[in-house]
Amino acid sequence: MGDRVHVVGVGMVPFTKPGKSDDYDVMGERAARAALEDAGVAYELVQHAYVGFVYGDSCSGQRAVYRVGLTGVPVVNVNNNCATGSTALWLARQAVASGAAECVLAVGFEQMRPGALSSQWTDRPSPMGRVTALLDELHGQDSTVPMTARLFGGAGMEYLDRYSADPSVFAKVAVKSRSHAANNPYSVFRDPITEQQVLESPHLFGPVTRLQACPPTCGAAAAVVCSEEFARRHSLRADVVISAQAMVTDKPSSFESSMIQAVGADLTSSAAHQVYEAAGVDPRDIAVVELHDCFTVNEVLCYEALGLTGDGESEKFVLAGDNTYGGQVVVNPSGGLMSKGHPLGATGLAQCAELVWQLRGEAGPRQVDEATLALQHNLGLGGAGVVTLYEKVS
Repeated sequence: MGDRVHVVGVGMVPFTKPGKSDDYDVMGERAARAALEDAGVAYELVQHAYVGFVYGDSCSGQRAVYRVGLTGVPVVNVNNNCATGSTALWLARQAVASGAAECVLAVGFEQMRPGALSSQWTDRPSPMGRVTALLDELHGQDSTVPMTARLFGGAGMEYLDRYSADPSVFAKVAVKSRSHAANNPYSVFRDPITEQQVLESPHLFGPVTRLQACPPTCGAAAAVVCSEEFARRHSLRADVVISAQAMVTDKPSSFESSMIQAVGADLTSSAAHQVYEAAGVDPRDIAVVELHDCFTVNEVLCYEALGLTGDGESEKFVLAGDNTYGGQVVVNPSGGLMSKGHPLGATGLAQCAELVWQLRGEAGPRQVDEATLALQHNLGLGGAGVVTLYEKVS
């Protein structure tokens, strides 16, 4: 592999509720232009573009980046469920690290419809078939509840039973996330909520209520990555590097007997272990984390899967305030998917943008003090898990 890969530019548009956003191509263009401007790079210098989205026709990526320029560069459309944005970044980093390109653009966007996620193709086998078969086996069929709520609600039930935890631990995570989002102008939901409001919101499945599930949203985000030599040659700001990155897919354990494993605990743990080993980093030395909190349950599971705390210790971790400012690590300073929103193709790159701002000291009232290491976790059921470690360098 070649030189270190630098993240020299990031950009995003404020996330919005469905029906309130620009069209996907306009959002994608705005995010791409913001990242290029942040980097100080002309689009003509970009050699590859990886563009992620889940809901859209083929070549929607071209539609978006063609608004930025028609330079003839390869444009690769990426779809990896909710891990789409970080998969686009993973491909962009690989292109630079391998020497195939010096400067690469990664863009993610989503123009979503209101309501729960659902399959767009009902006349063929579902890619989620193995996961839903396990769900039906363990919890029975219930067509009145969205599939994702049943999956993560089932995992929450399993966690509470395994560790004798109180369901309020999940509600406390929702309150924390909303308090962080209050300082994020890109976030959809910024008003504070109470633990009582969370617990009394409409029940979905198991311990999960509506205020513990991320909303469908629209938005876009982008990043420019390049080689050390390219950054030096063009006098670019290059103080944030990707120290290590891993993408993994399912193993047999995802489909055996545990809803915790079915919603990606092993994916997360495996990718995180690869990253820590490659970078020589102890996870408890990381100051700031953006993780995939599509449901509050998943944030609690990921504290342990990412090694931020030991098995069964998440409740103690939350009660001690170790997941927020003044604690061990600030988790989701952006407000996370729960409050910022989750436009599927954009999420991974929005996480990247937040962490780059944190490492640069540009996060304003969300700033985490003395952050030199930042961790990103993005999960797509079906499945893919991507973990990325960023480092501030001199």
